Amino acid sequence: MNQVMRISVLSTVMLSALFADAAEVVFSGEAAPPAQSLSLWYRKPARKWDEALPIGNGRFGAMVFGGVAEERVQFNDDTLFTGKPHDYARKGAAKYLPEIRQLLFAGKQKEAEALAGKEFMSINIHGTNRQEAYQPFGDLKLEFPDVTNVSNYRRELDLDRALALVQYQSNGASYQREIFASSPADAIVTRLSCDQPGRINLKATLSSLHPGTTLSVADGNTVILSGKIEGENTGFEARLLISVEGGKISASRTELEVTQADTATLILVGATSYVNFRDISGEPAAKNQKTLQKIAGRNYSTLQAEHIADYQKFFQRVKLNLGTSERAKLPTDQRIKSFSEADPQLAELFYQYGRYLLIASSRPGSQPANLQGLWNESLKPSWDSKYTININTEMNYWPAEISNLPECAEPLFSALREIAVAGAVVAKEHYNARGWVIHHNFDLWKGAAPINNANHGIWPTGGAWLCQHLWWHYEFSGDKKFLAENAYPLMQGAALFFVDYLIKDPRSDQGWLISGPSNSPEQGGLVMGPTMDHQIIRDLFSNVIQASEVLGVDQELRGQLTEMRAKIAPNKIGQHGQLQEWLEDKDNPKNTHRHVSHLWGLHPGREIHPRTTPELAQACKVTLAHRGDGGTGWSKAWKINFWARLLDGDHAYKMLSEALRNNTLPNLFDTHPPFQIDGNFGATSGIAEMLLQSHLGEIDLLPALPSAWPTGSVIGLRAGGGFEVDIEWENNKLTQAQLKSTIGNKCRVRSAHALSVKCGGKTIKTTAPTDGVVEFETEKGQVYTVRH
Repeated sequence: MNQVMRISVLSTVMLSALFADAAEVVFSGEAAPPAQSLSLWYRKPARKWDEALPIGNGRFGAMVFGGVAEERVQFNDDTLFTGKPHDYARKGAAKYLPEIRQLLFAGKQKEAEALAGKEFMSINIHGTNRQEAYQPFGDLKLEFPDVTNVSNYRRELDLDRALALVQYQSNGASYQREIFASSPADAIVTRLSCDQPGRINLKATLSSLHPGTTLSVADGNTVILSGKIEGENTGFEARLLISVEGGKISASRTELEVTQADTATLILVGATSYVNFRDISGEPAAKNQKTLQKIAGRNYSTLQAEHIADYQKFFQRVKLNLGTSERAKLPTDQRIKSFSEADPQLAELFYQYGRYLLIASSRPGSQPANLQGLWNESLKPSWDSKYTININTEMNYWPAEISNLPECAEPLFSALREIAVAGAVVAKEHYNARGWVIHHNFDLWKGAAPINNANHGIWPTGGAWLCQHLWWHYEFSGDKKFLAENAYPLMQGAALFFVDYLIKDPRSDQGWLISGPSNSPEQGGLVMGPTMDHQIIRDLFSNVIQASEVLGVDQELRGQLTEMRAKIAPNKIGQHGQLQEWLEDKDNPKNTHRHVSHLWGLHPGREIHPRTTPELAQACKVTLAHRGDGGTGWSKAWKINFWARLLDGDHAYKMLSEALRNNTLPNLFDTHPPFQIDGNFGATSGIAEMLLQSHLGEIDLLPALPSAWPTGSVIGLRAGGGFEVDIEWENNKLTQAQLKSTIGNKCRVRSAHALSVKCGGKTIKTTAPTDGVVEFETEKGQVYTVRH
């Protein structure tokens, strides 16, 4: 083994300069569009981070800039956070709970917030009430000498194969670069090739923003970067292994140089010392060595083939066709700026990009997708790039079930199991309650206590909302083992907390049960009884009641929840015809706040719908009119879903258009601003909801189809009750649907008219339409063709 030599890594300022172009590159010619229509593509390299293209294998990902003289590949590991294992609960906080409530009932909000801020908020390792921040890992830097004139440049992200590609001509030769993040190999793999032998020349090194990080070169072909988070205990290490065909590799103290090679393959692996939220004793060097040993001997073609096969088993489940036009041949950034009905394929691309991002940032064994998914270049990212659960984390997972990526929700469920452990301590210390609770944020260390400020940090329904995803997973799959072993214990614990937490409203003649102290995210301050809380708690109780019936357990608790659910303060319609956000009728019709929390019962909840509660649905429309069609990217994405649930496809499409034109970055990332990934996932969910809904226990085909999509098809969506659904339509009307029964449940399809249903050429007996729903029996594994 070569002697290992170590140096300190460059400072932050020097690191920024490291990626300045070594020479001014002149671009000429216009590259043709890629053959793959599901591609993001551009005719210039990324100039900044939010123009780069994301790749990821769930836990390990990167942003690819596509530079010519210099390439930057900025990489992340989803377990690299500031901080360390820590109990955030404030011991003895529960003794102040009665006084906080009494102050709120007396109308003394500021006094209640002051007391809660002093005595009720979390405490971190630094003695403050903040949580920890997601961190960048490092950068792979490649330098290519003597590149000054480039023609026919194109960089792209091929969604069908999860490949980032760069190609161009220079000095009479054609160059190609392929980069992907492989789950089977657990590595980021880069391949550089040229159509002429001996033309691959480059220098490669790693760098990091974290002070004290060191570099070494080993074995003449490997760069090693290692370090620890400053002031903390979490360690990390990355290794870059280079192999070539033809040419040679030479090593200096901190970099590798490839000269006159035919091809070069670079394998980047990375790991941290994180084991779980209570243990950071892992050995990243040993992890990386094991990973490289596992893939040793596999050539590039094998690595790529394994990666594509693994990825496509998820991605290719769903195919969407909304039509196309000449605009689809334009670079992606140009299409975004001028999006209109003339470019329906961009909506398809945006939908599939959301699915791509979920596969890339959330796989079994990884952490859940955070505020930025997997990708972050900053030591101080916006909102710490952790997990905000008063809308954002949940929105990340809205597409998982309906868009046929149920496995991608597993990291969320795994995190919930750890959160429930921490949340049980918070329930006891802050509320003297059973079960478990979490407020509006958590981090890698599963902080569950209220943070930041009492006026928005005390919001105890985060865990209850997250439990909705557990129930969805069962509803769509019918997996009773999952329900019994994974979902129900967590759902039951969340419900037990609210059994102890809900309080009778002394101001109410009806004796309603209300939540509090809490808030309507993130406005109005600390209150008793916000509407959103009650909608979430009713939904949680309903799901626990139904789950206990399915499993035949907890009959006594079931009865208690049934009784309490009926006593929770109901939704109210206010003086402006709006759905009230609070118990008091104080909504301001001029309020255009990004959060529309009190419409939770419309989406993602199910207690408000135009057919079942028309007056409340109309009140939701009034509220949405007050809030307006503006807002942040994720807010517009939520409004796509709201309008789809209100069966107004054209308004849902308007919100999609607004989000694409005004809240989408050149790389199709959603922007708050700044970048937040939730809007991508929310838009993917919204597009699916426009085409298929099943939350009311019936399959509603094309419930909110916009006039902008008169003809199209979708293959592979999922409906609750255990069905995979293919839909075709022409002239804005259903032509046929195919429903695959994955469980064997009775199928209920919304239709005002009799349906023709066939299976294997045989006509299937159906019921006459009752309340607009047609029913028929199914067998597991069979496909049923439905026509009007």
